[in-house]
Amino acid sequence: MRTSLRGVCRFFVSLGLVALVLMTVALGGCGKKAVKIGATPVPHAEILEFVKPLLEKEGIEIEIVEFNDYVQPNIQLAEKQLAANFFQHIPYLEDFSAQRNLDLTWIAKVHIEPMGVYPGKVKKLEDLKAGDQVGIPNDVTNAGRALALLEKAGLIRLKEGVGVTATVLDIEENPKNLKMVELNAEILPHSLTDLAVAVINGNFAIQAGLSPLNDALFIEDSDSPFANVLAVRSADKDDPVLKKIAEVLNSDEVRDFILEKYKGGVVPAF
Repeated sequence: MRTSLRGVCRFFVSLGLVALVLMTVALGGCGKKAVKIGATPVPHAEILEFVKPLLEKEGIEIEIVEFNDYVQPNIQLAEKQLAANFFQHIPYLEDFSAQRNLDLTWIAKVHIEPMGVYPGKVKKLEDLKAGDQVGIPNDVTNAGRALALLEKAGLIRLKEGVGVTATVLDIEENPKNLKMVELNAEILPHSLTDLAVAVINGNFAIQAGLSPLNDALFIEDSDSPFANVLAVRSADKDDPVLKKIAEVLNSDEVRDFILEKYKGGVVPAF
């Protein structure tokens, strides 16, 4: 009977030790906050990959979910499938949120991707001829941004005061009768063989192997107002974990990474 009691005691002691180990592992795991962030591949996902180890030091683990469109990252953020996203500039975020009645905001400006006019069939802007096709993004904010850039390049003139809110209907003067072809932003780099030139967002240009500084025929100034941001649900804008991620994205380490990796094709906005 005494031997049997010893065996029972040993069993419960062993069971207690196992439970203690499991509790320790569980508590250790609870110390790290996991955050799912949506991003387009270049440069957003690349920047997030760079900050992963910096955030791990702060006890934050991020999971990067890549997208190749400008719609799903905001939809999934609003539906709480993501904690944040990083792919868009402020005017696009504001317009998309208003159109879809989404309560989204931003908590950090990270970088600017200068939009540029890239050569397709035509290699110089002065060689554009009557009726040539010019590709521009088909979403409202980027279309207006593209038209404003074409105006700055001297190719068209827009109605007074429309600026980056312009649509093709706001083109007041078009000396060469250029035909604006509106396409999804991500398709434009792959459509250059069919177009005279195209106005392409910096991220999609880089992703397609184009250099904004070397390949663009005309490019936005570095003071562009279209800063790309870390977007969150408005209800979460004061969340300490998300604020820490924003803080790290605005660190000197990230600034140096952007300047070194993208050589001016992407510019820090902080």
